Amino acid sequence: MSDLQVKPAALRERKTRKNNPEKTREDILQAAIQEFVQQGLAGARVDAIAERMATSKRMIYYYFGSKEQLYVECLVKLYGDIRKTEHGLDLESLPPVQAIRRLVEFTFDHHDLNVDFVRIVSTENIHYGEYVKQSPEIREMSSLVVQMLGNTLARGVEEGVFRPGIEVIDLHMLMSSFCFYRVSNRHTFGELFQIELSDEHVKRRQKDMICEVVLRYLQA
Repeated sequence: MSDLQVKPAALRERKTRKNNPEKTREDILQAAIQEFVQQGLAGARVDAIAERMATSKRMIYYYFGSKEQLYVECLVKLYGDIRKTEHGLDLESLPPVQAIRRLVEFTFDHHDLNVDFVRIVSTENIHYGEYVKQSPEIREMSSLVVQMLGNTLARGVEEGVFRPGIEVIDLHMLMSSFCFYRVSNRHTFGELFQIELSDEHVKRRQKDMICEVVLRYLQA
């Protein structure tokens, strides 16, 4: 391919990115998430991220400053995606029991469908949460889901369907831990116990089980 053929395409790419910086930023984040998922933070390379989206390292550094800051922003995006969707569940419009069931089912499905989220959170725990600590935004988003869950729990206690004295953070951990574990450990658990966790029948059974476990724990 001649320089005359390459140059206009490159110019169009730069023009598109210049005119739509938000899309450029989103594209970099998506490429970076894939790199961090596959290679971890230590093994990920900015060169490889640039290659994934056919851009330059300079463009990535322009938007994010460093590989570490790009990793933090990937965490912000992934946590933000789940928190925004949780907020849209409109739990306040549902009776408490139905609201809890909806939240548990959403958590189960989100983790099952978003393996990248599970893998990057696992990577971040290898780093002792060092980069989550750098983002007040993630903590603020997470506090909102605890508040939403607490409001639902309080409504249930007031209506006599949930027992009093339950710590909201413990309830959140109960709900999320099983949903996270079955994805984060699916390869080892599946091999050791010869169970296919991606099987639709197994997923339906386990989703029903975690809903029942949570609701029995809350039962007045």
